[in-house]
Amino acid sequence: MELLDDKMRVWLESAKFVKRVPGVYVLYNRNKEPIFIGETNNLEETFTKYVDTDFEGNECKQKTSSYQREFTDNPKEYQLRLIEQFKNESGKLPGCNSEIELETH
Repeated sequence: MELLDDKMRVWLESAKFVKRVPGVYVLYNRNKEPIFIGETNNLEETFTKYVDTDFEGNECKQKTSSYQREFTDNPKEYQLRLIEQFKNESGKLPGCNSEIELETH
């Protein structure tokens, strides 16, 4: 289930070359199931941190094998829309997103 119009990209091969711009991203497991919908004001910084720290030790996100990303000036708003859309279509949140996290951001 691809959530963005962006092409599916292999995680480590291109993650370090993303632009330093705000955007949303979707992390997928090997089965191409969305496991996390994220947002950031700097995709390059976030992805570099994920690559350098192996997702900061987050075992859920470590299952990432591919991703999509999309540039946007309103990443938080876009992320919430994507999560709501995913929840409406699948009846659940992506495995690495939690209700608590969504409320506190």
